[in-house]
Amino acid sequence: MSTKVLVSIVTPCFNEEGNVSQCAAEVAAAMAAIEDRYDYEHIFCDNASSDGTLSELRALAAQDRRIKVVCNSANVGPLRNIANGLTHTSGALVIPMVPADVQDPPEVIPEMLAALSPNLDVVYGVRTNRKEGPLLKLFRSLYYFTIKLGGGAAPPSHAGEFLLARRHIIDAVIASRGQTYVRGLVARAQPRFTTVAYEWRRREHGVSKNSFPDLVDQAITGLVTTARRPLRWALFLGMFVALAGVIIAVVNLVLFIMGGPNVAQGIPTIIVGVFLLGGLQLFLTGVIGEYVVSLHAQAFPSATVTERELINFDQPHPHSASGH
Repeated sequence: MSTKVLVSIVTPCFNEEGNVSQCAAEVAAAMAAIEDRYDYEHIFCDNASSDGTLSELRALAAQDRRIKVVCNSANVGPLRNIANGLTHTSGALVIPMVPADVQDPPEVIPEMLAALSPNLDVVYGVRTNRKEGPLLKLFRSLYYFTIKLGGGAAPPSHAGEFLLARRHIIDAVIASRGQTYVRGLVARAQPRFTTVAYEWRRREHGVSKNSFPDLVDQAITGLVTTARRPLRWALFLGMFVALAGVIIAVVNLVLFIMGGPNVAQGIPTIIVGVFLLGGLQLFLTGVIGEYVVSLHAQAFPSATVTERELINFDQPHPHSASGH
């Protein structure tokens, strides 16, 4: 009798009391269709929820030992929560994120498993129709374009952490000290991959806890950890502005010698130039600072996530396998 392949599924959650039961049920239904070949563990990572999410998770874990719960002592942010959840996975195949609100639908999981041929490492889920505003769609497209233009290792456009990866890819992500942008780290491992398209759902219960500042933070983190060309752009932009300044200075000196306009008439130009150069310097300093922060995080990683409790992790999974 062949051993089933274990699939580890991670669900980060924060104040998702109304969604975790549905998420667990949909994952169970999706995996039941392929239970002859696959077993699974569903790891919920509770990010110090203040509502009844943890109580719901305790009840689910009591009913099904395949449901495991990591209880963080404090909210560590969505990216770090996912990255920490990966350290608790034991499956030969791993899905870094099935969101608690199931906007990335669990029913796609069997399609991903079917698409993972022996010569592939990753199957990305690609959202074909994100039900969101046109402005946000535009910003997302521009962001992925910027990462690729910047020479970064980027996943396919409109792909996120809802993907299926082999164990060695996830181990490479876990080994990336101080970095938490999972989709970028997966892409940086240069996997052989394919994609599975699906339609992104609307959230049925509650509101997203991923605020606009969180999205901005994720975008900046993804850019500086995957793309290096922005630093080169900053260098050339600084050289261009410096050269332009020298040319303008020479031209003004020549005009002054030839008896050009009164110096007082050039004060507005000087003011504009000072503000322009000052703003440019602050911008470039900020770009360099983000890269310095990224390097600092790798050299001096933050302390590991403090976990208040682990539920259903007391025994190894009986169906763990090492391959697909």
